Amino acid sequence: MKQKIVMRVEMTCQKCRTKALKLGAAANGVNFVGLEGESKEKLVVIGDGVDAVKLTNLLRKKVGQTNIISLAEVKAS
Repeated sequence: MKQKIVMRVEMTCQKCRTKALKLGAAANGVNFVGLEGESKEKLVVIGDGVDAVKLTNLLRKKVGQTNIISLAEVKAS
């Protein structure tokens, strides 16, 4: 089941953004990682079998305050 996870991450500098993207990409089962939003505060992760809670806890520990905004199944086109 492919899913899309959108998380709000407290990223105060470019180094924090880079670190968040690297951690998201290193997670098991991830196909796509990107930033969205006006000030690039939302981290989007798309993948198959990604553990959202584990990823959120890792981002909280390494980057800063992280909250899951949405978790949705991606429809195959």
